[in-house]
Amino acid sequence: MAVIGEETEPAATGLPQSVVMASTPASLQSPQQLAEEVSRKRELRLMKNRKAAKECRRRKREYVRCLETRLTMLEVQNKKLIDELNYLKEIYSGISS
Repeated sequence: MAVIGEETEPAATGLPQSVVMASTPASLQSPQQLAEEVSRKRELRLMKNRKAAKECRRRKREYVRCLETRLTMLEVQNKKLIDELNYLKEIYSGISS
């Protein structure tokens, strides 16, 4: 902010003063505060990652379960078709002999 007489002008960024002040450099924080902030952000990132990994594993288990169900259904269908084929082969061989 520039001071002209008794009046003050907003910063040249065109942003409200609260936004400009919130974006002041981190050099105003002590090294300990910076380390704590970095640690806090890391823990938050790790926690989010664990949650995402857990959800990913859950979706994968559900996908595998669906594949296993589909496999079972297709095996049953295949068995029925093989039985029907064998039956029709018997009928055909009986007619042609």
